[in-house]
Amino acid sequence: MKYKVTHTTKYDYDAPVPVCHNVVYLTPRTTNVQSCSRHRLTVNPTPTTHSKRIDYFGNAVSSFSIATSHRLLQITASSSVTIQPRQLPSEGSTLAWESIRNSLATERSAEGLATYQFAFPSPHVPFHPELSDYARESFKPGLPILEAIRSLNERLHADVKYDPKATTISTPIIEVFEHRRGVCQDQAHLMLGCLRALGLAARYVSGYVRTQPAGESPRLVGGDASHAWVSVYCGSAGWIDVDPTNDSFPQTEHITVAWGRDFSDVCPVAGMFIGGGNHQLDVSVDVMAIE
Repeated sequence: MKYKVTHTTKYDYDAPVPVCHNVVYLTPRTTNVQSCSRHRLTVNPTPTTHSKRIDYFGNAVSSFSIATSHRLLQITASSSVTIQPRQLPSEGSTLAWESIRNSLATERSAEGLATYQFAFPSPHVPFHPELSDYARESFKPGLPILEAIRSLNERLHADVKYDPKATTISTPIIEVFEHRRGVCQDQAHLMLGCLRALGLAARYVSGYVRTQPAGESPRLVGGDASHAWVSVYCGSAGWIDVDPTNDSFPQTEHITVAWGRDFSDVCPVAGMFIGGGNHQLDVSVDVMAIE
């Protein structure tokens, strides 16, 4: 499946901004099932400085500064992406979740340590005993990890209502858990909290989702802006993506941009500015299937 993705962010200020500095995660990753053949970042007004780098987690990052007075900032990322279907193993063929958890703590190879770092708390995903208790209802002793993940995903999707007005970026996940309402970012953070509380490795994935899949598949949630889901380390089965917002295992509708410990590692657009007074933020995302 091929896609053209356009992500536009606009800041409209009611007073001049003499200077701003920004960091953006808007370049789709290349993975074993995804390739990005074209990417262009357009910024208006034209940046005074602009640089690119690869961050600690292997994500492409762009940084720019604008030192000319402006009252409107527009950032547009245009990408062409090709995705191959992800191959899920049968649930019964995956190892018991405890054996994967136990092996994580003893593996000392570079790859093993890079995986194990995703088993610990992070800024938006602290440890909460309540999440461990909730997760254990799905992670029964000896259960194959993929079967347990499916159960947890189904329960989170059913128990946490998608509500864009219920939370902000700073809402703690324990409040999301107590109120059972939030957006894709909150649902991803909750799932991370559940999995890491059991000692499993799981990472936060930022990207896009095609909201209207082909055929008779139901419309997916999360396509008007960046989407978020989770990737879980499943031993010999590798990393498996799972989307609690849509109760699904991503196939060709999910486009990966970046991954990290949580949202704070891969915020699509972040920065600081001087002046500006009040401002209005508008974000739009268009995911168009080419074939």
